[in-house]
Amino acid sequence: MKPPRGLTAGEQTAWAHLAGSVTPLPGRKAPVAPKPAPKTPPAPASSPVRPAPARPPARIPAPPPPPPRAPLASDLDSHWDRRMKGGRIVPDLTLDLHGHTLDTAYDRIMAGLDQARAMDARVVLVIAGRERPVDPADRMERRGAIRAKLLDWLAASRHAGTIGAVRKAHIRHGGEGALYLILKRRG
Repeated sequence: MKPPRGLTAGEQTAWAHLAGSVTPLPGRKAPVAPKPAPKTPPAPASSPVRPAPARPPARIPAPPPPPPRAPLASDLDSHWDRRMKGGRIVPDLTLDLHGHTLDTAYDRIMAGLDQARAMDARVVLVIAGRERPVDPADRMERRGAIRAKLLDWLAASRHAGTIGAVRKAHIRHGGEGALYLILKRRG
């Protein structure tokens, strides 16, 4: 194990400044500056120092795309999947979130799910537009912000336990721009 390298002259000055600004706790001593770094011997004159060849900066690889989001839950049998793929599902309630801001869309989806539960709906069609990559701090300046946040809203909402599954809608109901929310039966 190597011994600690000590502090350079600049680091010693910074440490002294910091130590001078600290008031020790009662019964404790003021911090002591560590020993200075040992000086390195000068390089022999016979070996001239050559600058390292200039290399372009290393490119940082782009982060991998996020994995596809899994449905909130998957309590559906194959009968449901066949009906959805065939377009034979009829939504009990449709919530269109086009034209909403993030705040009003959130309020609309929560109120809509309250309404769906009150009327014992099983299938809610949510039209939110196609999902696009969106910065998490975006406040609806770019398209796709509502769709990007929709699954997070549902998973963190008071309705998370009542949603049996979330599936992409059939092309007749909006395809990539819409989702089916399959609600669990009341028990």
